[in-house]
Amino acid sequence: MKADKIIIIDFGSQYTKLIARKVRECRVYSEVVSCLSDLSLIQKDKSLKGIILSGSPDSVYVKNTSTTAKQILALNLPILGICYGLHFLSHHFNGKVKGGKTREFGKTNIRIKSKSPILKDIPAKLSVWMSHGDYIDNLPKEFKITSRSENGLISSFESAGDNIYAVQFHPEVNHTEYGTKILKNFLFNVCKIRNKWQMGSFIDEKVAEIRAKVGNQRVLCALSGGVDSAVAAYLVHKAIGKNLICYHIDNGLMRKNESADIVKYFSSRMNLKYIDATNIFLKRLDGVVEPEKKRKIIGKTFIDVFQKYAKSIGNVKFLVQGTLYPDVIESSSFHGPSVTIKTHHNVGGLPKSLHMKLIEPFRELFKDEVREIGKILGVPAPILERHPFPGPGLAVRILGAITKDKLELLREADYIYIDSLKRHKLYNRIWQAFAVLLPVSTVGVMGDSRTYERVIALRAVGSVDGMTANWFHMPPGALEEISTGITNKVKGINRVVYDISNKPPSTIEWE
Repeated sequence: MKADKIIIIDFGSQYTKLIARKVRECRVYSEVVSCLSDLSLIQKDKSLKGIILSGSPDSVYVKNTSTTAKQILALNLPILGICYGLHFLSHHFNGKVKGGKTREFGKTNIRIKSKSPILKDIPAKLSVWMSHGDYIDNLPKEFKITSRSENGLISSFESAGDNIYAVQFHPEVNHTEYGTKILKNFLFNVCKIRNKWQMGSFIDEKVAEIRAKVGNQRVLCALSGGVDSAVAAYLVHKAIGKNLICYHIDNGLMRKNESADIVKYFSSRMNLKYIDATNIFLKRLDGVVEPEKKRKIIGKTFIDVFQKYAKSIGNVKFLVQGTLYPDVIESSSFHGPSVTIKTHHNVGGLPKSLHMKLIEPFRELFKDEVREIGKILGVPAPILERHPFPGPGLAVRILGAITKDKLELLREADYIYIDSLKRHKLYNRIWQAFAVLLPVSTVGVMGDSRTYERVIALRAVGSVDGMTANWFHMPPGALEEISTGITNKVKGINRVVYDISNKPPSTIEWE
């Protein structure tokens, strides 16, 4: 039986896919639809049970939203507006939305004022995550206020008879208390979801989709050895078997023993080709300091090396990549308002000269969802447990120009760090950990001699999806052991520091 479905209307918020992710955690299938889409095309979808309206960097009073609102209401389904979605609904029904002198950002306390289906079994007072400058100055007559913030602003309202609900805060963000419960109340009490979505269903759908798209043609898979590309390879291999050709490009920017381990593991399980392109990558990166320039050079070089390899094996029309949603949202501007944070070499398509089409089965998923798929497919734990590793590799963990000597310093330090985390049984408690080589030298003392050597920064964060992250509170004993191990064993390093920055305001990677 086909799973019931929720659509999320995206108005440009970078939290939009977090809504989708939270809905999926509730085992409800969700799809994100642009606010610019023709919603009449989905009107006959019987599996569609409800609509969620996302946030946005826009204000409702500066652009005409009436056409979109009419299309949404014409679907005649339960609606939950979040942040901008609340303003959108109020504005459409002739409420008054204003730019506020009192703005609410971050944790805010709210108090429930009246009973509501979406606030069922929620305490009268709770802490939520706000992110808005506009506010509801005058509510439409047919709506009732269900909660207010500690600042006296409307934080939720509803028209239960019309199945319309809205919240000013973000229930999809982990900082909101009972946020998942509020979403579940909407999904199961209001939308009456019955046929839940399972990850196994996603696998079956993707396998069928890939088979139908590819037929008997051969497919290339860019296999870095990380979680995303490994699980993508397993999924596509399940779909087309020996017609999948995996290739691993060693760019000289991998961690210690990494390429050798990838070849050793995957060559016994599927058709894997190894390409040593170290020299060309390092030559092109020689003297390059600026992070974005590094990323672009590495991305172009990957394409160049791949293009040469693809031509050598003949007519191949498809390429598999393990692109995830955080890669996409941080690399592209969605119809204007959202902001590009960084570029990724595996996002944005391929040169037309390749005449290849991308297969990105996980483009709409988060890391933990991919790991769940990997478990179902039987991908071994050592692969699934690997921390995320950036496409540009160690190039963005060496601040400044890349040299072979710096790469060796960083590889050794990083290896000692990760090995210690595993021995202390900390590795699987951390979402991502790595070492960074800083472009500074400091004075030290080793034995009876003064030294003037490099500094290593250690980074470890806890996260769910990489969109936000908190620094990991490393046990002092483990931290001391790691620091001593690096300074004793890696000649050229005499100082180790620990990064205690969260995301935001910092990013997880340093470049």
